[in-house]
Amino acid sequence: MSLQVEKLEHNMAKLTIEASAEDFEKAVQSSYLKNRGRIQVPGFRKGKAPRKIIEKMYGVGVFYEDAANELIPEAYRKELADNEELDIVSRPAIDVVQMEKDKPFIFTAEVALKPEVELGKYKGVKVTKADVAVTDEEVDNEIESQRARNARNVEVTDRAVADKDIVTIDFEGFVDGVAFDGGKGTDYDLTIGSHSFIDNFEDQIIGHNVGDSFDVNVTFPEQYQEASLQGKPAVFKTTVKKIQAKELPELNDEFASDVSEFDTLAEYKDDVKKKIAERKEAQAKAKKEDEAIEAIVKDSKMDIPEAMVETEAEQLLDNYAVRLQQQGLSLDMYMKYTGITRDKLMDQMKDQAKKNIESRLVLEAIVDAEKLEASDEEFENEVKKMADQYKMEVDKLKDVIGEREQKAIRGDIAIQKAVDLVVSSVEEA
Repeated sequence: MSLQVEKLEHNMAKLTIEASAEDFEKAVQSSYLKNRGRIQVPGFRKGKAPRKIIEKMYGVGVFYEDAANELIPEAYRKELADNEELDIVSRPAIDVVQMEKDKPFIFTAEVALKPEVELGKYKGVKVTKADVAVTDEEVDNEIESQRARNARNVEVTDRAVADKDIVTIDFEGFVDGVAFDGGKGTDYDLTIGSHSFIDNFEDQIIGHNVGDSFDVNVTFPEQYQEASLQGKPAVFKTTVKKIQAKELPELNDEFASDVSEFDTLAEYKDDVKKKIAERKEAQAKAKKEDEAIEAIVKDSKMDIPEAMVETEAEQLLDNYAVRLQQQGLSLDMYMKYTGITRDKLMDQMKDQAKKNIESRLVLEAIVDAEKLEASDEEFENEVKKMADQYKMEVDKLKDVIGEREQKAIRGDIAIQKAVDLVVSSVEEA
């Protein structure tokens, strides 16, 4: 095999890779052996027809496409492994140049190369000073949220429906006097003020008592999901069957001991304040890092190829698909429900992808400028954390992640050192 590299504009390169005629023939033979069982030739049992007979019937190139699909990844990987100085940062765009019997197999791979960075100022960068003081109001709001989470529903019999109540209702909707599909509900629990029903439906229940039957008049939105109802006025015949109100627990030592490890309300409040402070400190630290790196990126120069952005955007989309899957929803189902296309999702990912790339490139440039690296002790500590997380022995984890991944871990440690160096020298205003 051989490789020729042609540098293009904007940090792109065209790799021309040539595999020998013998390697191509092996790939074609492999394709024949893999596919012959699916080819029926008159006079031969299925899967028993000789290759030459199949090629005579269907053409000499009948197995070429499958052979190319087998040969290209292997040849591409081998040439990259033998040419480590090529720092490729995108998926290859493949184009077959020559694919003929008894001739070398030639294809090109257009790729993005890692851009060089002309690093700007990275020490003493100015950032906005964050306010991390915790107010009494923030503590009270946090505690009230906890009270709401521990509230119980109590049935109400001595008053009419009020805002925030939970009402149990029967309803049936009509448009032009005709009931419509999906407009009927029995023993439906609705929280007043949740805005889960259209228009001002919930507002019209307020003031009614258990047993009341009445009409609720609403208008469907112009962009309603059911086209036949869009913009139509409707009447819902509604009956209130039950009213419930949330009863908050009393704010005292007993409440504190129920929701925390503390015996008194005063101790619980102190702990809430401490946790809010820790959260705000973490948020301020992250904001300081983001602002500092953004300022460095702005003061630096780099020519990022579009193929690099697209590759990062695809990775972000893959990560998003995994998060959806964890919630029980596939990416295809999500696109179907929302009406969004994969291309549109990719476009939405590109701004963040470019930002990720810019941040990483300037931090890597700082690593090089400052000659930062991970010590063996730091590497071992990081691997131990990972082993604990995955409940594996350290040595077994090292075998699993391999040499390339270990190098990436060391690189991430060095990047974090670059972040720490930048943040330690910022000027807050």
